[in-house]
Amino acid sequence: MMWREVVKLLAIIIETNEYNEQIETYVEREVFANKKSVRQSEFYQALAAGMKPELMFEIRSVDYNGEIRLKYADKIYDITRTFDRNGEVVELICSLMR
Repeated sequence: MMWREVVKLLAIIIETNEYNEQIETYVEREVFANKKSVRQSEFYQALAAGMKPELMFEIRSVDYNGEIRLKYADKIYDITRTFDRNGEVVELICSLMR
């Protein structure tokens, strides 16, 4: 399988600043991925639930550590759903972060 894209998985870290406010920061980790189209059935199910899936990426299961955000083409996406295909590949269904 060819891994043609590079995405950044974002782990969220919550820190407290000097004003006792919680600040959300990210730790980025690059992984290779395949960009795929969101399946039509997936799109309509998510739309009915108030979500708008825009992208789907396949990455190796060993590269995924439960991150909930992803960066691709300088845009940050929420990972709204994951699907383990065969124990080796996981699909990440992503919506543009609002």
